[in-house]
Amino acid sequence: MDISVVIPLFNEEESLPELYAWIERVMKANDFSYEVIFINDGSTDRSWQVIEELCSKHPTAKGIKFRRNYGKSPALYCGFKEAEGDVVITMDADLQDSPDEIPELYRMIMHDGYDLVSGYKQKRYDPLSKTIPTKLFNATARKISGIKNLHDFNCGLKAYRKDVVKNIEVYGEMHRYIPYLAKNAGFDKIGEKVVHHQSRKYGKSKFGLNRFFNGYLDLITLWFLSSFGRKPMHVFGFLGTLVFIIGFISAAIIGVDKLWALSHGVQQRLVTSSPYFYISLTMMMIGTQLFLAGFIGDLISRSSSSRNDYQIAEEINLKPFSE
Repeated sequence: MDISVVIPLFNEEESLPELYAWIERVMKANDFSYEVIFINDGSTDRSWQVIEELCSKHPTAKGIKFRRNYGKSPALYCGFKEAEGDVVITMDADLQDSPDEIPELYRMIMHDGYDLVSGYKQKRYDPLSKTIPTKLFNATARKISGIKNLHDFNCGLKAYRKDVVKNIEVYGEMHRYIPYLAKNAGFDKIGEKVVHHQSRKYGKSKFGLNRFFNGYLDLITLWFLSSFGRKPMHVFGFLGTLVFIIGFISAAIIGVDKLWALSHGVQQRLVTSSPYFYISLTMMMIGTQLFLAGFIGDLISRSSSSRNDYQIAEEINLKPFSE
Protein backbone atom coordinates (compact mmCIF):
# COMPACT_ATOMS: atom_id res chain seq x y z
CA MET A 1 0.00 0.00 0.00
CA ASP A 2 1.33 3.43 -0.91
CA ILE A 3 -0.23 5.78 1.64
CA SER A 4 -1.98 5.67 5.01
CA VAL A 5 -3.74 8.89 6.01
CA VAL A 6 -4.17 9.13 9.79
CA ILE A 7 -6.76 11.67 10.96
CA PRO A 8 -7.36 12.28 14.69
CA LEU A 9 -10.58 14.17 15.35
CA PHE A 10 -12.87 15.53 18.04
CA ASN A 11 -16.34 16.83 17.17
CA GLU A 12 -15.80 17.33 13.43
CA GLU A 13 -18.99 15.76 11.99
CA GLU A 14 -19.56 18.52 9.40
CA SER A 15 -16.12 18.33 7.81
CA LEU A 16 -15.58 14.55 7.60
CA PRO A 17 -17.56 13.76 4.39
CA GLU A 18 -15.98 16.69 2.55
CA LEU A 19 -12.50 15.78 3.80
CA TYR A 20 -12.78 12.14 2.76
CA ALA A 21 -14.14 13.08 -0.69
CA TRP A 22 -11.22 15.46 -1.16
CA ILE A 23 -8.66 12.82 -0.12
CA GLU A 24 -10.30 10.23 -2.38
CA ARG A 25 -10.19 12.62 -5.34
CA VAL A 26 -6.47 13.30 -4.84
CA MET A 27 -5.61 9.61 -4.43
CA LYS A 28 -7.45 8.53 -7.56
CA ALA A 29 -5.96 11.35 -9.61
CA ASN A 30 -2.45 10.13 -8.66
CA ASP A 31 -3.25 6.40 -8.81
CA PHE A 32 -2.24 5.79 -5.18
CA SER A 33 -3.29 2.74 -3.19
CA TYR A 34 -4.35 4.07 0.19
CA GLU A 35 -6.31 3.86 3.40
CA VAL A 36 -7.82 6.61 5.55
CA ILE A 37 -7.85 5.95 9.29
CA PHE A 38 -10.15 8.15 11.35
CA ILE A 39 -9.51 8.16 15.11
CA ASN A 40 -12.55 9.48 16.96
CA ASP A 41 -11.15 10.93 20.19
CA GLY A 42 -14.29 10.71 22.33
CA SER A 43 -16.43 13.05 20.21
CA THR A 44 -19.80 14.06 21.67
CA ASP A 45 -21.42 14.90 18.33
CA ARG A 46 -22.28 12.60 15.38
CA SER A 47 -18.66 12.15 14.26
CA TRP A 48 -18.67 8.38 14.86
CA GLN A 49 -21.93 7.89 12.99
CA VAL A 50 -20.45 9.78 10.04
CA ILE A 51 -17.32 7.59 10.17
CA GLU A 52 -19.49 4.46 10.22
CA GLU A 53 -21.33 5.67 7.13
CA LEU A 54 -18.06 6.39 5.32
CA CYS A 55 -16.65 2.98 6.24
CA SER A 56 -19.78 1.21 5.01
CA LYS A 57 -19.55 2.93 1.63
CA HIS A 58 -15.78 3.00 1.12
CA PRO A 59 -13.46 0.02 1.85
CA THR A 60 -10.49 2.40 2.12
CA ALA A 61 -12.05 4.17 5.12
CA LYS A 62 -11.33 2.79 8.59
CA GLY A 63 -12.31 3.99 12.04
CA ILE A 64 -11.13 3.78 15.65
CA LYS A 65 -13.34 5.04 18.47
CA PHE A 66 -12.11 6.01 21.95
CA ARG A 67 -14.54 5.68 24.86
CA ARG A 68 -13.56 9.15 26.05
CA ASN A 69 -11.36 12.06 25.06
CA TYR A 70 -7.71 11.09 25.52
CA GLY A 71 -5.97 13.67 23.36
CA LYS A 72 -4.19 13.92 20.04
CA SER A 73 -1.07 11.95 20.97
CA PRO A 74 -2.94 8.76 21.98
CA ALA A 75 -5.02 9.09 18.81
CA LEU A 76 -1.90 9.30 16.64
CA TYR A 77 -0.31 6.40 18.52
CA CYS A 78 -3.27 4.14 17.72
CA GLY A 79 -3.39 5.37 14.13
CA PHE A 80 0.33 4.71 13.64
CA LYS A 81 -0.09 1.24 15.09
CA GLU A 82 -2.71 0.33 12.48
CA ALA A 83 -1.15 2.12 9.47
CA GLU A 84 0.07 -0.15 6.67
CA GLY A 85 1.16 2.33 3.98
CA ASP A 86 4.76 2.88 2.91
CA VAL A 87 4.18 6.57 3.66
CA VAL A 88 2.02 7.74 6.55
CA ILE A 89 0.35 11.15 6.26
CA THR A 90 -1.20 12.88 9.27
CA MET A 91 -3.62 15.78 8.98
CA ASP A 92 -6.27 17.50 11.05
CA ALA A 93 -9.95 16.91 10.34
CA ASP A 94 -11.02 20.56 10.29
CA LEU A 95 -10.21 21.12 6.58
CA GLN A 96 -7.41 23.56 7.42
CA ASP A 97 -4.91 21.05 5.99
CA SER A 98 -5.13 20.53 2.24
CA PRO A 99 -5.05 16.96 0.85
CA ASP A 100 -3.67 18.48 -2.38
CA GLU A 101 -0.29 18.52 -0.59
CA ILE A 102 -0.21 14.71 -0.31
CA PRO A 103 1.43 13.88 -3.70
CA GLU A 104 4.39 16.18 -3.10
CA LEU A 105 4.80 14.96 0.49
CA TYR A 106 4.81 11.39 -0.82
CA ARG A 107 7.42 12.27 -3.43
CA MET A 108 9.70 13.89 -0.83
CA ILE A 109 9.62 10.74 1.29
CA MET A 110 9.91 8.12 -1.47
CA HIS A 111 12.16 9.92 -3.96
CA ASP A 112 14.05 12.62 -2.03
CA GLY A 113 14.88 10.20 0.79
CA TYR A 114 13.42 12.07 3.76
CA ASP A 115 12.37 10.13 6.84
CA LEU A 116 9.92 12.82 7.89
CA VAL A 117 8.55 15.94 6.19
CA SER A 118 6.74 18.52 8.27
CA GLY A 119 4.34 21.07 6.85
CA TYR A 120 5.03 24.77 7.34
CA LYS A 121 1.99 27.03 7.37
CA GLN A 122 3.90 30.13 6.36
CA LYS A 123 0.73 32.16 5.86
CA ARG A 124 -1.73 31.44 8.64
CA TYR A 125 -5.37 32.38 9.05
CA ASP A 126 -5.22 32.54 12.83
CA PRO A 127 -5.58 35.47 15.27
CA LEU A 128 -2.47 37.17 16.68
CA SER A 129 -3.23 35.63 20.07
CA LYS A 130 -2.36 32.29 18.47
CA THR A 131 0.31 33.17 15.91
CA ILE A 132 2.66 35.13 18.23
CA PRO A 133 2.88 32.39 20.92
CA THR A 134 3.29 29.85 18.12
CA LYS A 135 6.36 31.69 16.77
CA LEU A 136 7.93 31.88 20.24
CA PHE A 137 7.16 28.22 20.87
CA ASN A 138 8.71 27.10 17.56
CA ALA A 139 11.84 29.20 18.14
CA THR A 140 12.35 27.53 21.51
CA ALA A 141 11.71 24.07 20.07
CA ARG A 142 14.28 24.65 17.29
CA LYS A 143 16.88 25.74 19.83
CA ILE A 144 16.41 22.82 22.22
CA SER A 145 15.85 20.07 19.66
CA GLY A 146 18.64 21.17 17.34
CA ILE A 147 16.35 20.76 14.30
CA LYS A 148 17.11 24.15 12.80
CA ASN A 149 15.22 23.79 9.52
CA LEU A 150 11.71 23.39 10.98
CA HIS A 151 9.53 26.45 11.45
CA ASP A 152 6.28 24.80 12.49
CA PHE A 153 6.71 21.82 14.83
CA ASN A 154 3.00 21.63 15.64
CA CYS A 155 1.68 21.54 12.07
CA GLY A 156 -0.78 18.66 11.83
CA LEU A 157 0.14 17.95 8.20
CA LYS A 158 3.20 15.69 8.17
CA ALA A 159 4.52 12.76 6.16
CA TYR A 160 6.52 9.87 7.57
CA ARG A 161 8.36 6.88 6.26
CA LYS A 162 6.64 3.79 7.66
CA ASP A 163 9.70 2.82 9.71
CA VAL A 164 9.49 6.11 11.60
CA VAL A 165 5.96 5.69 12.96
CA LYS A 166 6.66 2.06 13.88
CA ASN A 167 9.75 2.98 15.92
CA ILE A 168 8.62 6.00 17.93
CA GLU A 169 6.17 6.18 20.82
CA VAL A 170 3.84 9.17 20.88
CA TYR A 171 2.37 9.63 24.35
CA GLY A 172 1.00 12.32 26.66
CA GLU A 173 1.01 15.48 24.54
CA MET A 174 4.22 14.71 22.67
CA HIS A 175 2.57 14.99 19.23
CA ARG A 176 4.06 18.50 19.06
CA TYR A 177 7.53 17.00 19.13
CA ILE A 178 7.30 14.06 16.77
CA PRO A 179 10.25 15.41 14.71
CA TYR A 180 12.30 15.51 17.93
CA LEU A 181 11.17 11.98 18.84
CA ALA A 182 12.14 10.81 15.35
CA LYS A 183 15.54 12.45 15.61
CA ASN A 184 16.19 10.78 18.97
CA ALA A 185 15.26 7.44 17.39
CA GLY A 186 17.92 7.94 14.70
CA PHE A 187 15.73 9.28 11.88
CA ASP A 188 17.58 12.52 11.17
CA LYS A 189 16.60 13.13 7.53
CA ILE A 190 13.91 15.65 8.42
CA GLY A 191 12.59 18.12 5.88
CA GLU A 192 9.98 20.82 5.61
CA LYS A 193 7.46 21.85 2.98
CA VAL A 194 5.50 25.09 2.82
CA VAL A 195 1.83 24.09 2.79
CA HIS A 196 -1.39 25.96 2.25
CA HIS A 197 -3.31 26.87 5.39
CA GLN A 198 -7.04 27.31 4.99
CA SER A 199 -9.38 29.14 7.32
CA ARG A 200 -11.62 26.95 9.46
CA LYS A 201 -14.88 26.16 7.64
CA TYR A 202 -16.86 24.43 10.40
CA GLY A 203 -16.95 24.61 14.18
CA LYS A 204 -14.26 26.20 16.33
CA SER A 205 -10.74 25.44 17.50
CA LYS A 206 -10.40 22.83 20.25
CA PHE A 207 -7.13 24.24 21.59
CA GLY A 208 -6.62 27.04 24.12
CA LEU A 209 -3.60 29.09 25.20
CA ASN A 210 -2.81 26.53 27.93
CA ARG A 211 -1.37 24.27 25.22
CA PHE A 212 1.63 26.60 24.87
CA PHE A 213 2.45 26.39 28.59
CA ASN A 214 2.00 22.61 28.53
CA GLY A 215 4.08 22.48 25.37
CA TYR A 216 7.07 24.11 27.08
CA LEU A 217 6.83 21.68 30.01
CA ASP A 218 6.70 18.73 27.61
CA LEU A 219 9.69 20.09 25.70
CA ILE A 220 11.75 20.29 28.90
CA THR A 221 10.69 16.74 29.79
CA LEU A 222 11.62 15.42 26.35
CA TRP A 223 14.98 17.22 26.40
CA PHE A 224 15.81 15.78 29.81
CA LEU A 225 14.72 12.25 28.88
CA SER A 226 16.64 12.30 25.61
CA SER A 227 19.78 13.66 27.31
CA PHE A 228 19.74 11.95 30.71
CA GLY A 229 16.88 9.44 30.63
CA ARG A 230 19.28 6.47 30.75
CA LYS A 231 21.86 8.17 33.00
CA PRO A 232 20.08 10.33 35.62
CA MET A 233 23.07 10.08 37.96
CA HIS A 234 25.07 12.20 35.53
CA VAL A 235 22.89 15.24 36.12
CA PHE A 236 21.49 14.75 39.64
CA GLY A 237 24.72 13.30 40.97
CA PHE A 238 26.76 16.15 39.52
CA LEU A 239 24.40 18.85 40.80
CA GLY A 240 24.13 17.17 44.21
CA THR A 241 27.88 16.85 44.57
CA LEU A 242 28.43 20.46 43.50
CA VAL A 243 25.83 21.85 45.92
CA PHE A 244 27.11 19.64 48.77
CA ILE A 245 30.72 20.72 48.24
CA ILE A 246 29.78 24.42 48.21
CA GLY A 247 27.77 23.96 51.42
CA PHE A 248 30.57 21.94 53.06
CA ILE A 249 33.24 24.52 52.17
CA SER A 250 31.01 27.32 53.49
CA ALA A 251 30.46 25.46 56.77
CA ALA A 252 34.19 24.75 57.03
CA ILE A 253 35.01 28.43 56.55
CA ILE A 254 32.59 29.35 59.35
CA GLY A 255 34.14 26.69 61.62
CA VAL A 256 37.72 27.73 60.88
CA ASP A 257 36.84 31.37 61.51
CA LYS A 258 35.35 30.41 64.87
CA LEU A 259 38.41 28.34 65.86
CA TRP A 260 40.77 31.17 64.89
CA ALA A 261 38.76 33.60 67.06
CA LEU A 262 38.87 31.20 70.03
CA SER A 263 42.63 30.60 69.68
CA HIS A 264 43.32 34.34 69.66
CA GLY A 265 40.91 35.19 72.48
CA VAL A 266 38.71 37.27 70.20
CA GLN A 267 35.11 37.67 71.32
CA GLN A 268 32.75 36.27 68.70
CA ARG A 269 29.10 35.27 68.57
CA LEU A 270 27.97 31.65 68.45
CA VAL A 271 28.24 29.78 65.15
CA THR A 272 24.57 28.86 65.39
CA SER A 273 23.59 32.53 65.50
CA SER A 274 24.95 33.10 61.97
CA PRO A 275 22.49 32.71 59.10
CA TYR A 276 25.34 31.44 56.89
CA PHE A 277 25.64 28.37 59.11
CA TYR A 278 22.07 27.34 58.35
CA ILE A 279 22.45 28.18 54.67
CA SER A 280 25.49 25.89 54.53
CA LEU A 281 23.65 23.06 56.27
CA THR A 282 20.68 23.49 53.95
CA MET A 283 22.93 23.30 50.90
CA MET A 284 24.56 20.13 52.20
CA MET A 285 21.15 18.51 52.77
CA ILE A 286 19.88 19.57 49.33
CA GLY A 287 23.07 18.25 47.74
CA THR A 288 22.64 14.92 49.49
CA GLN A 289 19.01 14.68 48.35
CA LEU A 290 19.93 15.47 44.75
CA PHE A 291 22.66 12.84 44.83
CA LEU A 292 20.27 10.24 46.24
CA ALA A 293 17.66 11.19 43.60
CA GLY A 294 20.22 10.49 40.88
CA PHE A 295 21.23 7.22 42.54
CA ILE A 296 17.63 6.02 42.81
CA GLY A 297 16.92 7.17 39.24
CA ASP A 298 19.93 5.15 38.05
CA LEU A 299 18.69 2.05 39.87
CA ILE A 300 15.26 2.44 38.25
CA SER A 301 16.82 3.00 34.82
CA ARG A 302 19.02 -0.10 35.13
CA SER A 303 16.07 -2.28 36.14
CA SER A 304 13.90 -1.04 33.25
CA SER A 305 12.95 -3.67 30.68
CA SER A 306 13.75 -1.17 27.88
CA ARG A 307 17.27 -0.29 29.11
CA ASN A 308 18.80 -2.04 26.07
CA ASP A 309 16.10 -1.08 23.59
CA TYR A 310 18.21 0.35 20.76
CA GLN A 311 17.14 1.32 17.25
CA ILE A 312 18.67 -1.11 14.73
CA ALA A 313 18.41 0.06 11.14
CA GLU A 314 19.59 -3.08 9.29
CA GLU A 315 21.07 -6.51 9.90
CA ILE A 316 23.23 -8.60 7.58
CA ASN A 317 23.98 -12.31 7.84
CA LEU A 318 23.02 -12.58 11.48
CA LYS A 319 22.13 -16.04 12.75
CA PRO A 320 20.42 -17.02 16.01
CA PHE A 321 22.94 -17.72 18.80
CA SER A 322 23.36 -21.40 19.62
CA GLU A 323 25.76 -23.15 21.95
